[in-house]
Amino acid sequence: MGIKQVRALTTTLPSVTWIPLARAHAERADEMTAGHRSRRSTGEKHAIEDFLYDYYGTRPAQLRRWHPGVGAGLAPAPAGLAEQATWKFYMTYPDGVVTLDQDAFLHARGESVRYIHGLLTATASRPVFSGCFGLHEWAMVYRDPDHRHPLPLRLGLAETDRVVEQHPIRCTHFDAFRFFTPEAVGLNRLQPTRATQVDLDQPGCLHAAMDVHKWAQKLGPAVPGALALDCFALATDIRLLDMQASPYDLTSYGHEPVKIETPEGKAEYVARQREFARRAAALRARLIRVCEELMGPENAARNRETVAPFNQR
Repeated sequence: MGIKQVRALTTTLPSVTWIPLARAHAERADEMTAGHRSRRSTGEKHAIEDFLYDYYGTRPAQLRRWHPGVGAGLAPAPAGLAEQATWKFYMTYPDGVVTLDQDAFLHARGESVRYIHGLLTATASRPVFSGCFGLHEWAMVYRDPDHRHPLPLRLGLAETDRVVEQHPIRCTHFDAFRFFTPEAVGLNRLQPTRATQVDLDQPGCLHAAMDVHKWAQKLGPAVPGALALDCFALATDIRLLDMQASPYDLTSYGHEPVKIETPEGKAEYVARQREFARRAAALRARLIRVCEELMGPENAARNRETVAPFNQR
């Protein structure tokens, strides 16, 4: 437990404030992960929700940990110091106030903070593109009888392939594109790579919006608890649309499809996509502020300059 003499806090929360916040956070997290935890105990798989845990590496125990966020301190409780005092990347002032050790955090994760700040800033600078219609999921099964999920295709393989062939594929997100079947790769108008992610990610993309959860996890204790759970909630909601608009038949889970092969389905997809983009924009802005508070105004300004050539593309 590090002891520092110089205080750099924007606010100090009394125990009567932060203890209820931490308790409510844990309860909310437990409610959000209850289904997954129950299935995990029996080994049951879930084609929709497992993605949030397997792909993003989400751990319920970590999700339920409440952090006050960068710049906030926790005053001692009657029973003693806040439990965060024993957690990684925390320090304690002589008067018992516990807070994030920004120096230690930046020493360990400074490169990640700069990358996340740059990527989110570039993404936020672009207009929403809503003409992809979720066809990335269709491109992942194109001309391939072996599928990622043990679910039937609601249109069958031949008709699914026909939908792909009759629509322009315009996926901008590398982490969706990299799962395209070999036959679908050449159909995409772009060829995203990890190196071009800062150049291509745009705020209308469902996967870029879901990724606010990934970046919140990467920023860890610097992110206020409520923001972390808001990011996870958004990713959960988006994942459902991602699968409803996919070629898979979700009736076994009680979900109706969003039939993007029809004009009505496209309209529904775009409306929900734009609402998710709106929610993601607000969360993305809050994560950018977390990064900038960690980095400081001068370093944040310099980092913005490094991604300026990518903005508005």
